[in-house]
Formats: sequence, C-alpha cells, structure tokens
Amino acid sequence: VQLVESGGGLVQPGGSLKLSCAASGFTFRSYVMRWYRQFPGKERELVASITSAGTSTDYIRSVQGRFTISRDNDKNMVYLQMNNLKPEDTAVYYCKARFLDYWGQGTQVTVSS
Repeated sequence: VQLVESGGGLVQPGGSLKLSCAASGFTFRSYVMRWYRQFPGKERELVASITSAGTSTDYIRSVQGRFTISRDNDKNMVYLQMNNLKPEDTAVYYCKARFLDYWGQGTQVTVSS
C-alpha cells in the first residue's frame, strides 16, 4: 500500500488549496477514504470521509462548508479542496483508507499572512 499526498503549501488566510492523494497497492474503489490532519504535538484528527463510490461525504464541524472531499476511482485519487482557509487549519494533512493501517508522508499546509 502506498499513499502519496501533495498540494500543500503556504497560503494567506481566506485562500484556497487543493490536496491530492495518489493511492496504490490495494483495491482503491472498494475503500472509504479519509483525510486526517495533525497539529504539532497532537494526535491526528479525522477531517473528512468519502464512501467508496463517492456518493456520500462527511466532515468535522470546523471545516463544513469550506472543505470538499472527492475521489476519482479510475485514477485511484482522492482530493481535498480547501477554501476560506484559516490559520487554525495549519497542519500536516494525510490521506488514509479506512481499515488499512498505512499512512503517507503527509503534506504541510500553512495558513499565515
């Protein structure tokens, strides 16, 4: 199993970023996919989930209306569109398949003026 996140960077408050996660080594279309984030010195927290077919999504309250998770099962990709970013969104972001205990290297998102 391999998960490779990309798309992070430095953005000003109110800005946008789109994170991508390339997955391989498992039957991607069969798994719920999730985005997590980790603040310095904290445990990872679940941010968003998407069902295997992409028909249903779920978000933590603090990102609802600002973040959108999506997936492309033909390309084995999952995305996180992040709009109206806030300094408190600064974290390392990871994708993960539910029930598979594998993590990528993550991608750093920094929201600062």
